[in-house]
Amino acid sequence: MACILHIETSTDVCSVAVSQDGVCVFEREDHSGPNHAVQLGVFVDEALSFVDMRLMTLDAVAVSQGPGSYTGLRIGTSMAKGVCYARDLKLVAVPTLALLCVPVLLRREIEDDALLCPMIDARRMEVYAALYDRSLKEVREIRADVVDADTYREYLDRGPVYFFGNGAAKCMEAIGHPNARLIEGIEPLARWMFPLAERRCFDEKFEDVAYFVPYYLKDFVAKLPKKLL
Repeated sequence: MACILHIETSTDVCSVAVSQDGVCVFEREDHSGPNHAVQLGVFVDEALSFVDMRLMTLDAVAVSQGPGSYTGLRIGTSMAKGVCYARDLKLVAVPTLALLCVPVLLRREIEDDALLCPMIDARRMEVYAALYDRSLKEVREIRADVVDADTYREYLDRGPVYFFGNGAAKCMEAIGHPNARLIEGIEPLARWMFPLAERRCFDEKFEDVAYFVPYYLKDFVAKLPKKLL
């Protein structure tokens, strides 16, 4: 178990949380955004004060890595790196689409054979999406999908698929399949990050603080000559 500071800025919601041994002990959220540039520093300062006043020892900082808002992810990543450097902490990256699945799995009754399809809005009929089973095993990798009736048909023909996230509602009419289920009100929030972050800490899947980048920059960085890194 660990004490982790969690930062989530992938959508219009700005949220920060602290978990201690598998329990969320501090949380701050702003749903009026996007106000990340204004609110994130305030929330992180409050979280660090909470930790220090209770003589807790932070082990790591977890940041939502995307996909999502370019600006939000840049701000969140910069803040996470700054705290890691200042306090000599490990950095953990949490995939935003997997994070969206956590409240669904914890709070909903889902059929054993069901798949989860979290969606992040990418304008028009485009979304970033992936498919997971109930154990959060990736069934289909993250893609930028232009959604129509055939996009997820091969999975829907096998059984129920639950769609959620801020890109899901607009897609339901286009998907138009009897096995498609919409769950509304699911947002990527810092208070749901701890199961994924703690697993990464346990498995020692830490990021290089200097070279970590959000999801949308991974392909770009991968193509850079090594001498520039």
